[in-house]
Amino acid sequence: MKKLSILMVIAILLTMSYSCSEDFLTKEPPGSTSENVFYDATGIDALLIGTYAMVGGSSLWEISWGASIQNWTYGSAASDDAYKGSEEGDQTPVNDIERWQVQTTNNYPADKWQWAFGMGVDRANKTIKVINATEEAGTITSAEADQFRAQARFLRGLFYFEARLVFGDFIPILDETTEDPTQVSNVNPDGAVLKFITDDLAYAAGILPASQAQPGRATKWAAKALAARAYLQDLKYTEAEALIDDIIANGGFTLVDEFIDNFNIATNNNSESIFEIQANVNDINESLNAEMGIGLNWPHGGDIGMCCGFHCPSQNLFNAYKVDANGLPMFDTFNDTDLANDAGIASDAAFTPTDHALDPRVDHTISRRGIPYKDWGINRGSNWVRKQTDGGPYLPVPKPFMKQSERFSLSTTTGWQTGINANNYRYLRYTHIILWKAECRAAANDPSGALTYVNMIRERAKNSTPVMGKVSLTKLPTSVYPWGANTTSADYMTGGEVDWTKPAANYQIELYSSFANGNEAMRAVQWEQRLEFATEGMRFFDLRRWDNLPNKIGGKSMAEVLNGFAQADLRVRPSFLAGANFSDNDKYQPIPQAQVDQQVGVIEQRPEYK
Repeated sequence: MKKLSILMVIAILLTMSYSCSEDFLTKEPPGSTSENVFYDATGIDALLIGTYAMVGGSSLWEISWGASIQNWTYGSAASDDAYKGSEEGDQTPVNDIERWQVQTTNNYPADKWQWAFGMGVDRANKTIKVINATEEAGTITSAEADQFRAQARFLRGLFYFEARLVFGDFIPILDETTEDPTQVSNVNPDGAVLKFITDDLAYAAGILPASQAQPGRATKWAAKALAARAYLQDLKYTEAEALIDDIIANGGFTLVDEFIDNFNIATNNNSESIFEIQANVNDINESLNAEMGIGLNWPHGGDIGMCCGFHCPSQNLFNAYKVDANGLPMFDTFNDTDLANDAGIASDAAFTPTDHALDPRVDHTISRRGIPYKDWGINRGSNWVRKQTDGGPYLPVPKPFMKQSERFSLSTTTGWQTGINANNYRYLRYTHIILWKAECRAAANDPSGALTYVNMIRERAKNSTPVMGKVSLTKLPTSVYPWGANTTSADYMTGGEVDWTKPAANYQIELYSSFANGNEAMRAVQWEQRLEFATEGMRFFDLRRWDNLPNKIGGKSMAEVLNGFAQADLRVRPSFLAGANFSDNDKYQPIPQAQVDQQVGVIEQRPEYK
């Protein structure tokens, strides 16, 4: 069965397209298609597919870097997980996001706002209006209308969830009955936005099937999983856990055997997947049916250079993968000293990677010098990094990247963003459900219950195949690419200056034996979520919600965590975060100033930005 994304290009041509100007709320944009052509099942499905297309930013690459569903800016680079990467002078708006110095005129939050409301919510609402009118006319049955409407409301809930992650509750509530969106305030009663989101998702969950013939369409389980995450943002554990328990008991999902199979193209839409955003390449110019918002985030230099070296894991994250003699995290001391990195060391100079015991997920998550980089070759360090002093010593996040053997067949052959590939984004997967269940148990002061679910994930990590290939070379000039002097790609897993029978590093991981109390369990759960979901755009949002727990983040506030990270980071990047200071006023992005100016007296700025 074809992926939903393969059909998106058709919908982009058919559906009601919206311009990228700031006045999308008040003008009928050029190229709009009359609603009249959509008043049957075929037309409605085209509208729906066009709305699905907006989830990944399809056809909107010119605004999608700030709008990316993967939240690499707001959820990852703004946290202790990652750096912006690249160079300080490139995509400068992200510098301010990373340094917690965002101004109301920053265009990245403006992109997210326009994507969520001008593209996503608007399409969903117009689609629902057409569904309702077509049902009233008798052209489609009530059952058909329900199925279409449930998908549209799921998508509307998703766009609202994403907007709330970034802007909080200062967002306008717009539904299909809204007559004039320009007159709807973004000041809402407490709980109104969360209720709007969860009402949409409850409706969708009550109607949608458990599975769909086309991968990428919403299901009842996707709706329930997203609702659970929405509740967790407000620490509403009782409401979230009821949904989580239903998914565990009745959803039929299982963990895949290998951790890395959640990030391989060959294992898209696997048994762990609840809702994947489908990626397709080479079916339209620029491969716009892939997720364009991460189009900058590929290796930039050296033998495998593409563009543009953004979104690089932090030293703090690398240090977090340390384990002690028992194979357990080093909660209190992990960042006291840095694991060896090659910052400032030329590729042709000697460098030996650390032999410290590490969680085996580390080298699937971070690409570092002296370790095989998928099937591309030995990571040669400095020559492969765009600018270490700004972006740190590690390559852009490898999880969304393709293998060398997949290049051009499963990556784009057009345009300049040549790392774009067919790797789906696992937006909701069973791992989330398991670790959210562990969090609910910890919050309920049930340490044994939390233990069960945390250890499920650690056991999978323990049994997964680590990165293999112990590299014997300490000097890595151009001549040793890919696997040693006089080697070729054919030497992958067979030859070169690599012992392919040995793990690439000193990997160790063990299960927890017990937790003394709920606080100890919660700390372990928080740590596990970081390691499992690192660089997936969740970390900042997790820190923010955990900051409202009685014991916060292992006894530290969000400000203490992030400011401690910034101070220690000066050891690796001596100037980039110098003077940076996170406060509670930095927990949300500002409402785009253009929206405030355009709707004077209607749209209000968040109070911390006035």
